[in-house]
Formats: sequence, structure tokens, C-alpha cells
Amino acid sequence: MSMIFERKLPIPQEVKEQYPLSYNLEKIVNARAIEIKNIFTGKSDKLALVIGPCSADNEDSVIDYISRLRTVQEKVSDKILIIPRIYTNKPRTTGDGYKGMLHQPNPNEKPDMYKGIVAIRQLHMRALTETGFSCADEMLYPENFRYLSDILAYVAIGARSVENQQHRLTASGLDIPVGMKNPTSGDISVMMNSITAAQHKHTFIYRGWEVHSEGNPCAHAILRGYVNKHGQSIPNYNYEDLVHLAETYASSGLENPGVIVDTNHANSGKKYLEQVRIAKEVLHSCRQDTDVKKLVKGFMIESYIEDGAQKIGECIYGKSITDPCLGWEKTEKLIYDIADML
Repeated sequence: MSMIFERKLPIPQEVKEQYPLSYNLEKIVNARAIEIKNIFTGKSDKLALVIGPCSADNEDSVIDYISRLRTVQEKVSDKILIIPRIYTNKPRTTGDGYKGMLHQPNPNEKPDMYKGIVAIRQLHMRALTETGFSCADEMLYPENFRYLSDILAYVAIGARSVENQQHRLTASGLDIPVGMKNPTSGDISVMMNSITAAQHKHTFIYRGWEVHSEGNPCAHAILRGYVNKHGQSIPNYNYEDLVHLAETYASSGLENPGVIVDTNHANSGKKYLEQVRIAKEVLHSCRQDTDVKKLVKGFMIESYIEDGAQKIGECIYGKSITDPCLGWEKTEKLIYDIADML
């Protein structure tokens, strides 16, 4: 057999008992959960801003970045709800490269999944303790969600996972908003089918158990652009795309129509500076059509302390080691500009 079984990893309950949330932290998570759900159910007209590094590669710089977001949040709290990205699982198109803190707590050392499980829980807990932010993560491995299920505020299903049945069924059993990205092919019917599955009840196998899910009414769309047959990036954040999505939702019968616009990835062609223009263009589209305005619930923005990206081993503090990110000064200005446009 080609797989070498290294060791049995602890179950989520054991890890939670080792690193428990206090009663006060639980209250913060629950209060934030209500506030975030209110955006996706239409009870709140605040804009959700899922923002942060492409991958959480260093605990200290991630906490430094999120602490800066806390200061900004206080100034825009009447219009924007910030959900920091702490992405600890990094999908790789070819399978090669840095796969995130879950795999490698230290990017310069070999993978250690046990240390990774502990590291990602400690990082999310530290963010909650020091800044009051419950954060977002990507669900790369559905069975690992339980390690963070009491901490997370938001989950995204990636473009390469959105067709996967286990991702869809697991999303149907979460009690936090789950964003379904359009696939890399750009076929939004795949995304809509995923949202439909996530909003419905199911019976399925999860972590060796027969489980029943109640459906997730806050499952929604994420538009991230796509790649055509020639390998060219094609955006799908334009006014016509948003109108089309609103019409598709209207004929679907789904609850709580909503979309988060991913300003990077294929929408920007990975030209990270374009994120500023894209966010403002979407807000302009919201002004032109009330249905589009109701549909757009927020943005997903890749941002860190330093502009751009670096190679693993260069050790520039607060600079992404995966996709290029918008630096802090530009990020801060963008958030204030968004608030002014609302």
C-alpha cells in the first residue's frame, strides 16, 4: 500500500477539552454569530467584509494584522462588519506547495498534522481573546471542521471543492454562514446546486457517524471569477453578472439570496491592486439596481501587512507566502472608502 499511516490523530472533542473556550469567549462568538447571520438574512443592512491574508502563515503577524482591523472596525461599525480571514488550509491547484498552517505550523519545517491542529485552534483562540474577532476559514477538509466549530464565524467552500458532495452535506449541518464559490469553470449552476444542497436537510456519514443535518439557510454564493478554455481569467463581478445572479436566485426558490464578491483570484487575474477598483465598481453597481444592492452582502479581500507576496524562506514580516495581498495602508484606506460609499 502506498499510504504510510503515521499516527492516529486526536478527535476534535479531545482537542477542545485541552484548549477550551471560556464562558466569556463563548458569549462573544454567539453574539457575533447573530450579527453575521442578520446580514445574510436581510435583518441588517451592514456590509460583511471577509478580509485578511491569503494564508495564515505566521501567528504573530496574523494577530498583528487582525489587531489593526479591530481599530478600524470601531470606526466603521455602523456600516461594516469585519470578519478576519484566518485561512489555515491552503488548497493547491497541482497539490504542490505550502498547504497552510494545518499541514505546516512552520512553513520552513516538514509537515506535522498534530502540531497543525493545535496551532490552528490556538491561533483562532488568540484572535478571539486579543481582538474579540471570531474569524473565517476555508473548509478544505470537511471532517476537520469540528476542531474549530465552536470558534469560527464564517466558512468558505473553495472553487475546487464546491462540487464535492461531502462539502455540500457538511455545510448543510453548520450553524454559521457558508459561502459557496463558483467553480473555476465559471458555471454558476454548479454553485447554485451547491447552495441548494447546503440549504436542505440530509442524512449522511460524517467522521464515522450517521448524522442528520437541518439545512443551512445562510448558505450563499461567492463570485470569484473563472478561467476560460484558453486559461485566461474572466471576471464575474460586473453589473451584468450581478443582475444575472439576482435573476437566477429569484427563480431558484432559495432562502436568503446573497453573494459575497471575491475581489481577488480570477476576478482580478491575481493582480492584487485591482481589488480596490473592483470593490468600488461593485458598490457602484449596487447604486444602479435595488435587487443587486439587496443581493450583495459583502466582499472577500486578500490583504496583509505588506503588499505583494514572497517566497518561503525570505522571512519578510507580514508578507504573504502564497497569493499576493493588498498591504495595510491600502487596505485601511479601502475600508474607509467603502464605508463612505455605503
